[in-house]
Amino acid sequence: MSSNSKKEAAIKVFGMTNQLITEDLSRVAREQEIELGHTVLGGPTTEEQQYYSQFDRAVRKEASEMARHYQIFYCLEKSIRELISDTLEDAEGASWWDGSRITPHLQGEVKKRIKREKDSGMTVRSEDPLDFTTFGELSGIITGNWDLFGGILTSPKAVERIMGNLNSLRGPIAHCSPLAEDEVLRLQLSLRDWFRQME
Repeated sequence: MSSNSKKEAAIKVFGMTNQLITEDLSRVAREQEIELGHTVLGGPTTEEQQYYSQFDRAVRKEASEMARHYQIFYCLEKSIRELISDTLEDAEGASWWDGSRITPHLQGEVKKRIKREKDSGMTVRSEDPLDFTTFGELSGIITGNWDLFGGILTSPKAVERIMGNLNSLRGPIAHCSPLAEDEVLRLQLSLRDWFRQME
């Protein structure tokens, strides 16, 4: 891994650590029912607000609480995809996706997903085939290319376990179900475990 990639990885670790601190501050603010002013409040646009206010108050509160978990997971998944892309591009060049580092089976599955998205008539989400892989497939790419990732992460078994936990937690977040208190804690611990792998 190049020194620039190592610096970028360190910056990402710093950013995610700050995100965890922000999440802890948000939890304290909610529990104490105070505004600490540490985040910019987001929410529906004016146009959306006319519909948003028609939803039940309890559902809106639950959505607000779940939004922070989605933000954390979004940042984590994007950073894992970027780590994979940067590492493989450093080793194999810009056309790494089409090389031997990605199994023909996965390449074929991704082609089908891209075609399905094009055929739907909607805007295709990305030009990058890596964005069409599942979270579980990301774990397989890392462990299947451990000769490259072993210099960045500490254990393939730990990566599989951590990403398995994260994949289980991803379901409720992606499918609009609230996370139980234990699962919120599990998400925080899994995030810490992931970044410990990069130390």
